[in-house]
Amino acid sequence: MASKTNSGIHTAADGSSFIPASRRPDGSIRKEIKVRPGFKPTEDIAAYKTPTAAARSQLSSTVPGAEQVSTLPKPDATSKNAKRREAARKRAAVATQDNDLETPNTTVPLSGIHKLEADQRHLDDAADAEKQKKIRNALKKLKAVRDLKAKAAAGEKMSPDQLIKIGKEDELVRDLRKLSYDGVEMGEAAEDQATSTGEGAGERQTG
Repeated sequence: MASKTNSGIHTAADGSSFIPASRRPDGSIRKEIKVRPGFKPTEDIAAYKTPTAAARSQLSSTVPGAEQVSTLPKPDATSKNAKRREAARKRAAVATQDNDLETPNTTVPLSGIHKLEADQRHLDDAADAEKQKKIRNALKKLKAVRDLKAKAAAGEKMSPDQLIKIGKEDELVRDLRKLSYDGVEMGEAAEDQATSTGEGAGERQTG
């Protein structure tokens, strides 16, 4: 005896499938159609049900008192499904990271701006510290030169090296001016220069 599916396909006793001949609305006859082995239309494919819904349907279709067959997935199958889902999540995460690497970030984060500002302040502080160091060295040399000048003015005999050092006073003063130093030492240098200029003029008049 042939069986019939939801789509109207009949299966003969020998296993062959066919759609029987039928009459069209206009009265013409539609010929019998053979169905290739293994073909299954969507009408004959059972709709997917969740494990819970399938179990509920199974329970409602069983005979009271009969042995129930569990339709819930086995632990091994559940574990495999979980592993597949985890692998899919990892692949999606890797793809997202690749997209982030391919897309350049054109904005500078606030932390980066703060770091740049801190680095600039550090450079400014370092430059200021170097400047102060040069000023201290120049002042130290200028003090030594003026001590020698005072000794020479008191009549102490100066060595050639000491006279060379005394001759570098103006150079030291110029260096301090370049470093924007305007301490009292600069005023003393101006007074010394004015005094030496006045003495030179007096000598020329006397001559």
